[in-house]
Amino acid sequence: MKFATASAVLLAASAVSAAATQKPLRDLAKAKDIYIGVAIGNGNLGDAKYTEIMKREFNFITPENSMKWEAIEPKPAEFHFAQGDEIVAVAKAQKAEVRGHTLTWHSQLAPWVNSATWTKENLTAAIERHIRATVGYYSDDLTHWDVVNEVHEDDGTPRQSIFYKTFGNVADYVELSFREARKHTTKAKLYINDYNLEGQNVSKSDATYQLVKKLKNKGVPIHGVGLQAHLLVGQVPTNMQATIEKFASLGVDVALTELDIRMEQPFTAEKLAQQGNDYEAVFRACLAVKRCVGITLWGITDKYSWIPGVFPTEGSALVWDENYAAKPAYDGIVRALTTKATKPKSR
Repeated sequence: MKFATASAVLLAASAVSAAATQKPLRDLAKAKDIYIGVAIGNGNLGDAKYTEIMKREFNFITPENSMKWEAIEPKPAEFHFAQGDEIVAVAKAQKAEVRGHTLTWHSQLAPWVNSATWTKENLTAAIERHIRATVGYYSDDLTHWDVVNEVHEDDGTPRQSIFYKTFGNVADYVELSFREARKHTTKAKLYINDYNLEGQNVSKSDATYQLVKKLKNKGVPIHGVGLQAHLLVGQVPTNMQATIEKFASLGVDVALTELDIRMEQPFTAEKLAQQGNDYEAVFRACLAVKRCVGITLWGITDKYSWIPGVFPTEGSALVWDENYAAKPAYDGIVRALTTKATKPKSR
């Protein structure tokens, strides 16, 4: 489903965007000691406007789907790396780093994983094989990995995944995944990643905090926490900076890994202006914390956004509209990245 180009019409009447006058976002972000990334879909790489913006603006790339379990290992011990290789090649061509996404996750699993009857021993072997093959294959290419994704429900209880049901607890399969990943890369920073951690859901945030604290105390090689940051216009958590600081206090890096800020139809000038302020606020929250290392947008343009397919009455979540016009969201990011305030030193 696609939305009408209301945002494009509204933007045409607004002031000239900072996109026309400023350095690329990647340069502005680098000057502030953070990266700015984007999630890329293989099927969109034939779109010339899409790739133009990708190359100009971003210095960090996440494959949207091509490194997930269903894509990499669709059948037991049968590995497919071609689509992931395409993303890595694109990133290298523009001197961008790559974030692997994701190794142990309940969603977008290969069907055989969810349909099998597992013992803890057999599932352990399957996880180890998948991580060994995937992380080992990309060991020289990737600088970050989302090792484990979305382990808690919103109320902080364990997500009822095949991993939890087989292991009987969250900590064991999370520890297994991180320790196995570390065996096969000394280069990549290893992250746990989840949504609704940004301050808007205290139960889930606290559960993740306690899990990371427990595993770090055991020497598990967790290097970072990813806050996905799928947000709503006008509802950016006011305590986001405090939440980032809370996770950073565990001695880990923090990244905002899947940022988009969606709005309800109709898309009005007022909502687009608020969205610009919201993007600015998110970037400012990261810039205020020395261990917040970067922000990844979950897509370039509303033309390809996942939002309308999941939230049918919502959309316009990204920084460029369906016609590739930069929205006030772009200006908000530029404002955050061009203030006199500088990022705290020495991560």
